[in-house]
Amino acid sequence: MSGATTHATPDRLTPLRERMAKANLDAFLVGAPVEDIFHTHAANRRYLSGFTGSMGWLLVTSDAAFIAVDFRYVEQAERESPHFTVLRTTGGVDKWFPNIVREANLSAKRIGFEPGDITVASFQSIKKAAEALPASDRPKLLSAPPIVTQMRAVKDPAEIEALQRAVDVGDAAFSAVTERIEPGWTERRVALEIETEAKKLGAESLSFPTIVAAGPHGAMPHAQPRDHPIDDGDTIVIDMGVIVDGYCSDLTRTISVGKPAGKFYEIYDIVLTAQRTAEELIRTGMTGEEAHMLAHNVIAESGFGEDFGHGLGHGVGLLIHEAPRLARLSNDELQDGMVVTIEPGIYITGWGGVRIEDMVVLENGKARVMTHAPRVLL
Repeated sequence: MSGATTHATPDRLTPLRERMAKANLDAFLVGAPVEDIFHTHAANRRYLSGFTGSMGWLLVTSDAAFIAVDFRYVEQAERESPHFTVLRTTGGVDKWFPNIVREANLSAKRIGFEPGDITVASFQSIKKAAEALPASDRPKLLSAPPIVTQMRAVKDPAEIEALQRAVDVGDAAFSAVTERIEPGWTERRVALEIETEAKKLGAESLSFPTIVAAGPHGAMPHAQPRDHPIDDGDTIVIDMGVIVDGYCSDLTRTISVGKPAGKFYEIYDIVLTAQRTAEELIRTGMTGEEAHMLAHNVIAESGFGEDFGHGLGHGVGLLIHEAPRLARLSNDELQDGMVVTIEPGIYITGWGGVRIEDMVVLENGKARVMTHAPRVLL
């Protein structure tokens, strides 16, 4: 997997250090909650260092940066993380943590970490290792604000370019497959064809398992594809995404095989109006809740407010779901450089559902749509 777009630069370490100083931290420790075999759990580590291996720890101080890896990843870390000093580890974190504390001159200093990056078991191991040091040398381990997660929410130009490439591949795979769907195909076949087409077009993998839900099955927003034949006149909710250069895309369209029932046009028009309203009116400075309500109000005024139960959208980057959240009760502030989904939907048990989703980037105070797949496809 290419790490070219995520190599650490001083422009990532410098703002991290600025945030560390504001939080009164001498160092910042970055790990991952599990071994990141599928590249879905170590986004903070990859963002800062460019390292794409499955295991490793970062320790960033005011004037140094270390990456601790076992023998499998020494060469890879040297290549992918040129701004970090590579430390080869043996055994668990409890074995090598005292050494890195000494190497980084962190005796009796304040080391912060994001709780989501470290499991309770890892924290206990680190704490035990610290307690084995002389009392005067023990660093203080502190749960810190989500400093790196917040940094990742605002994309730099190279990240936006990578996200656009992922969007373009996803759009092309969707269009290539939906042009061929006909009655008798199963939901599972549609999902498999999309994955195959995406990889032919250069995707590294899917950013999540493709959702294909025909007819009444579409009433479940996260339905799983079945070996269920699609009938003439069925509407189909397709939610898919791909990964290109480590960055994700997210696309949902609701299509029809044959002529759908009349109610479909009514529901589709409401959802499309809600989506376009949000895309046109979202502005930086809004909260995630204010953005959500732009679409929710359109749907509620049409009498379907109770049938739109999820948030309007979410950030997309190295992970398919990341900050900010566009949803009720979200106080996340929208800023230029954020890339988010706009995906209102209506879901009616026994009938089905309609969801339409684009990715947008906030630029010059408003949303620019990145997705180009057709929104009306019958």
